[in-house]
Amino acid sequence: MQCGDVIQIGGQPCRVADLVQLPAGAKRLFFESGEALTMHARSRLIALRMMRKW
Repeated sequence: MQCGDVIQIGGQPCRVADLVQLPAGAKRLFFESGEALTMHARSRLIALRMMRKW
């Protein structure tokens, strides 16, 4: 994950505003909406990053 990525949670698109590395390989994602999601090292999700054309 990177800042600016959009992931879909429960059918809702959420743009990552910030992320923090936590112990044991976990990461906490903060979204522009003010919500947060903690992903553990064994969390699984499918992500797609679109290439930007300049």
